Order: sequence, then C-alpha cells, then structure tokens
Amino acid sequence: QVQLVESGGRLVQAGDSLSLSCAASGSTFSNYAMGWFRQAPGKEREFVAAAVWGGRNTFYATSVKGRFTIARDNAKNTMYLQMNSLKPEDTAVYYCAAREFINISTMRGAYRYWGQGTQVTVSS
Repeated sequence: QVQLVESGGRLVQAGDSLSLSCAASGSTFSNYAMGWFRQAPGKEREFVAAAVWGGRNTFYATSVKGRFTIARDNAKNTMYLQMNSLKPEDTAVYYCAAREFINISTMRGAYRYWGQGTQVTVSS
C-alpha cells in the first residue's frame, strides 16, 4: 500500500527558505508522477508543483515558479519541495500526492495517493 508522509513544515518569516520532504513507501515509484498541493484556510486545495519520479519533467504553478523547486532522492524514496523567498500568501497546509502515471497533472483529482499534510506558516 502506498504511503506518503510529509514533514518539514513550520513557522518562518517572509523571505526565508524552507524544505519540505515527502517520504514514499509501498511501491516502486519510477513510473509515478508526484505532486505538491497546498490548502490555505477557507480556500480550495491548489496545485503547487509536480515532477515525474523517474524523469526530468517538472511543472510549477505560476505563483511559485522561480521560487520553489522539486528535487528527489531515489535512494531514500523521498521527494522534496525547496521553497525560497517565502511570502505570507504561501501560508497553507502542504500535501504530497502521487499518481500511477508518468505524465504530470495539475488536477487534484488525478492523484490517487495523498499524505496527511504539513503546515507552513509565513509571517510578515
């Protein structure tokens, strides 16, 4: 059974950097696409970034492009979201998600597996 566990969320100040981790287990992920989503209070869960685990394709939401980067450690089965130049509007619960396809999707419903989320709070 696929399990995703996020970690790394905490309170930071505007302009700071933060790295989130998503530890994946229960499958061979080379043929999976992984996504990061976030949900702020009172708002819909929105796409942040995605990558194909076994390839180089990545895609970012316009709001984070140039500030956030996806990276992965195949040996540890862990996906990372490096977040730089954080803004108060980045405050949200961040979720890691996985889908059993090698093409990226920005649609929440395209992902079958989800982690429990990790809270990121950016103070001004």
